[in-house]
Amino acid sequence: MNDRTPLHVSLHAAIADRRDDLIALTQELIRIPTLNPPGDNYLEICEYLDRRLSASGFDTQLIRAFGAPGDSDKYPRWNIVARRDGTRSGECVHFNSHIDVVDVGKGWTTDPFGGELKDGKIYGRGACDMKGGLAASIIAAEAFLAVVPDWAGAIEISGTADEESGGFGGVAYLAEKGHFANVHHVIIPEPLNVDRICLGHRGVWWAEIETHGEIAHGSMPFLGDCAVRHMGAVLHEMEETLFPALANKHTAMPVVPEGAKQSTLNINSLHGGQAEISRDETGLPSPCVPDSARMVLDRRFLIEESIEEVMGEIQGVLDRVSARRPTFSYDMREMMRVLPSMTDKDSPVVQTVSRAINDTLGRAPQYVVSPGTYDQKHIDRIGKLKNCIAYGPGILDLAHKPDEYVGVEDMLQSAEVMALSLAELLVDR
Repeated sequence: MNDRTPLHVSLHAAIADRRDDLIALTQELIRIPTLNPPGDNYLEICEYLDRRLSASGFDTQLIRAFGAPGDSDKYPRWNIVARRDGTRSGECVHFNSHIDVVDVGKGWTTDPFGGELKDGKIYGRGACDMKGGLAASIIAAEAFLAVVPDWAGAIEISGTADEESGGFGGVAYLAEKGHFANVHHVIIPEPLNVDRICLGHRGVWWAEIETHGEIAHGSMPFLGDCAVRHMGAVLHEMEETLFPALANKHTAMPVVPEGAKQSTLNINSLHGGQAEISRDETGLPSPCVPDSARMVLDRRFLIEESIEEVMGEIQGVLDRVSARRPTFSYDMREMMRVLPSMTDKDSPVVQTVSRAINDTLGRAPQYVVSPGTYDQKHIDRIGKLKNCIAYGPGILDLAHKPDEYVGVEDMLQSAEVMALSLAELLVDR
């Protein structure tokens, strides 16, 4: 504490005084089950944030992403953007957090939406990914405003939809509407550990391959053409040629964990033939040769690879299978593409947060790149803002797992880093 400036000491104390508030805020956010899919309770959590941030002097907007993927009257894609201006003009610092959480899954020993506090940890779906980060950013901003009445520029806090399914009803929509045009620095409080700065992420290409066949009676498969066997040939070719090739591609990006420093391919789903019988039915399927099989690919690629190279490798697999199987027929459909993104370590937001981590934790940060994408992709590509990072509380490995939690001390420390960053960027020196 002796090496800290008077402002740092005051911010540290203001955040410590808000410990109980931080815990309660995180618990209340967790208790709103914003499951995606399908997109539950987005309006409820935005209205909650509206009340909270309005009480802290922010001007708020609730914005529905009309026409975005997934948006419907039953499941509207709501977002909130809150802004508070300083006493004079200056730069804008924007904290962006997604409000959606993934499916609960099996294996929980706590209530996934209970927000239970136990041994300094708050449990629940979305605790670390990323309602704890959202709460920490709010506490950081409120502490800064209480300590520093005279500051330049603006602070923005957003809660956005659908990051877990691509972010097209959230940050992408806001970026397309120009909401980042006057923003200078973006911090996304994703759970990357309190001593890490995430500079960006690998690229992703999703595609669906459908192989075609001809239906016939299952007792006479020679009269048909089995689409599942065609798909099996595709899988075999991938195992023989594509997976070994991807394992030999490595990046200079500081991707974590270690296994993600190579190119990867996940078979996201696979289905052939008739629709599966539901679990409550007792009948048997009819004997038919499947005339369709579908596979969804999730290809993660490196900044050293081009999207044309990525697509060409899959096309090469299909071409080789086609050369060996006279009746092979298929369609391929692109579902999503996101290019790799990485902010320069010399960028203002990186250097500012780096100094704040060092001042708060007494050690230099580790610079990392995420194995999966997050909403930096839209701020970069659509919003045209490179000065963006992910930094927040929580352990990355806990995201999407049963008994997900966020540590209270992690949230307090990350809130202190965020408040210090505001002080450096918005207070005259």
